[in-house]
Amino acid sequence: MESQQVQKKIDEMIAAGIKIPSPPAIAVRILNAVQQDEPSLSDLAKIISSDPALTAKLLKVANSGFYSLKYEVPSIEKALTVLGVNVLKNIALSFVIAKEMNEPAEQGFDFDYFWRRSITFAVASELLAKEINFQSDDTFVTALLTDIGVLILHQAMPEAYLSILEEKKHSSEMTTELETRILGLNHAEMGSGILERWDLPAGIYLPIRYHHSPERASEQYQPAADLLQIADRLSAIYNDPNSGERVRQLQDELNERFNLSEDQITELIDAIASRSVEILATFDIDSGDIKPYSQMLQEANEELGRLNLSYEQLIMELKESKTETDRLAAEVREANTKLRELVFRDGLTGLYNHRYFQEMVDKEIDRFDRYNSCFALIMFDIDFFKKVNDNYGHPSGDQVLLNIAQTIQKAVRPSDIVARYGGEEFAVIMPEANESGLKIFAERLRRSVEQMSTLVGNKELKVTISVGGTCCLPSSGKLDKKTIIDTADRALYASKHGGRNCTTILPLGK
Repeated sequence: MESQQVQKKIDEMIAAGIKIPSPPAIAVRILNAVQQDEPSLSDLAKIISSDPALTAKLLKVANSGFYSLKYEVPSIEKALTVLGVNVLKNIALSFVIAKEMNEPAEQGFDFDYFWRRSITFAVASELLAKEINFQSDDTFVTALLTDIGVLILHQAMPEAYLSILEEKKHSSEMTTELETRILGLNHAEMGSGILERWDLPAGIYLPIRYHHSPERASEQYQPAADLLQIADRLSAIYNDPNSGERVRQLQDELNERFNLSEDQITELIDAIASRSVEILATFDIDSGDIKPYSQMLQEANEELGRLNLSYEQLIMELKESKTETDRLAAEVREANTKLRELVFRDGLTGLYNHRYFQEMVDKEIDRFDRYNSCFALIMFDIDFFKKVNDNYGHPSGDQVLLNIAQTIQKAVRPSDIVARYGGEEFAVIMPEANESGLKIFAERLRRSVEQMSTLVGNKELKVTISVGGTCCLPSSGKLDKKTIIDTADRALYASKHGGRNCTTILPLGK
């Protein structure tokens, strides 16, 4: 039942124009090969070997200290024999999905940190599973993909998701609680829902769904969800602040639950660092300053001795430094917010301005090229607007523009981008809109403005608009921004010449 609710929410997001990633093609081929009743080693070897870069990475991992084999593995066929189909499948999926979803950092999201955190998470899960004799071939890939919902939500709605991450810095709510309150589902549900759509095994996506609350998982998947929760905290030692307190809590918990000795726990935590550095290199990700925790403690003690600072002095200085840093960060955030508003918003209407419109058309073209999707562009202006200014004055004309802006914003979908193109001309970018949707919306927009009135003194002032639009479809071929805008503009002027207060939709380039 819960799975159906998650998939229903994802369907609603797709219907609202939010782009959800498809599984990488080679990942689909690998999954299809191993889901046969009797998986063929030769078929799987052929699929993997068709990608030389993937082959090289897999052999590097197979021959690394992570598996500590006694002899070198020279080929994918040999790796399949030694490590097994499931292990090699999971390593391959890890590389394929990580490569597909490792875009350049943009809009404040640190992709290197994300994958560094995910890989140390995966290594921690694998090593902890061996330490406590937890049997599963899927441990590494499950942990690696546990937070993939964060990436999907960021790539689908970057501005909204970054605002959630920003709010988390100043909120006592958990990230999952913020996500559920604002978006209707959290990153664990989104990630598991997408992996379920990709036909990954339930043994991977269900532990991911419940790793923040293992007690909610069924008896079959609760141990795996429990393992993920602890491994997540082990990974945090090397990626998040305040790791000292986390180590002390984990030591007590690992001792109590699994009867691990202090030496075993120390060796486990140190091994996570050394193995992670090795695996990060195969993923071509900078390991940063990851080093064994025991070495970090030793260096910290030596530094304290050199500085001759008491514990109390150190705490006071850290508190003072954090207070000042938080104050400066708040000022910078406020300044950046104001700057973004000045740069991208129209001062009168509050809509996006011409500059932002141009950037968003470029972005939609990039999305079109990447996903072979569709989008529409509407342009419209106010009929006989000069008469409004001449007869009633520019302040009244400004009020008409403001009222129209508010009317448009109520009519569009959350994913649509509304901009003041210039003067009395406006534009609407409609992601994932086809030709029939464009026609319906354009006419609804015209009627909304026609029914609107602006009070000027004791008089109601009514205006109409002429609307033009065009649609970019998968059949449109290579897109050119100038052609798209020119087509919509010609459609607008066709509406003007056709008597105004009407809509015209032209095929792209006509």
